[in-house]
Amino acid sequence: MKNIVVIGEVLAEILADAPGMGFLEPIALTGPFPSGAPAIFADQAARMGHASAVISAVGDDDFGRQALERLSRDGVDVSGVAIAPGHPTATAFVRYRTDGARDFIFNIRHSACGLPPDKAKAQPVLDRAGHLHVMGSSLSSPDLIAFNLAAARAVKARGGTVSFDPNLRKEMLASPGIGEAMEAVLGLADLFLPSGDELFLFTRAKKPRQAVDELFGRGVCAIVHKLGAEGVRHYDREGSQFVPAFDVEEIDPTGAGDCFGAAFTVLWLQGAPTREALIMAAAAGAIAVGKRGPMEGTSSRSDLRAFLAARGMENP
Repeated sequence: MKNIVVIGEVLAEILADAPGMGFLEPIALTGPFPSGAPAIFADQAARMGHASAVISAVGDDDFGRQALERLSRDGVDVSGVAIAPGHPTATAFVRYRTDGARDFIFNIRHSACGLPPDKAKAQPVLDRAGHLHVMGSSLSSPDLIAFNLAAARAVKARGGTVSFDPNLRKEMLASPGIGEAMEAVLGLADLFLPSGDELFLFTRAKKPRQAVDELFGRGVCAIVHKLGAEGVRHYDREGSQFVPAFDVEEIDPTGAGDCFGAAFTVLWLQGAPTREALIMAAAAGAIAVGKRGPMEGTSSRSDLRAFLAARGMENP
């Protein structure tokens, strides 16, 4: 079983209780919730019984302690997470608008996880890695870009695999070097997990099939195109498969894509049939959107089976 390692932000998320526009007035808040796309991915993988680890840094504060306790409790290896005195744990304040869009205030770049990784703590974790998952949101500085790329090359050199989820926040698009960094990661990726228009980020194509063919020409083996409430389409060199999303009440979509991606990646690494992996991953995403809080909806295999059984799908 290939150990999964993710490099990137571990943070505390605070949610506005009422929908509206931004944070321009005093409002009621709920949190902190452990969060960060890499942390959610690692937590979902661990809850499915797969060895996973996260490499990051947190402050010597309650937010950091809460996040590490949660990850450890769920089985994530946090030995590669440094404690950075004098730097706060990263935070994200989130408020939903009435149309479902979200406003964020992030403190990541100047927080503990914005620092260069602690190589002494990270290297033993990377040495055990059989699979590296890279997220675009974690390519937030030259140091983190270089670290992710070096890790990906090392994993590939010893026969491991790499998955890549662009997961781009809009404020990162103008960051110097981000385009080149993502191109470099894509060139090392075996599994690509774009959402919506991210399928076209690295191509000149106008249609999905054309984009997919370009991506295969660059070495990607499999593509999982996340289409939100519509469902998901999987492509490999043998063809494509579509699985619709489950019809569930959406309470909080933050983290659902990370739960989906982790569930699919675990099953992909374990050699599960593609359709089974897609359905189980769709179930993970559906469970996630039904819980308030970004990491509160991570699910175990028994949770996924129960969810499917309730819909008459015991054997996906």
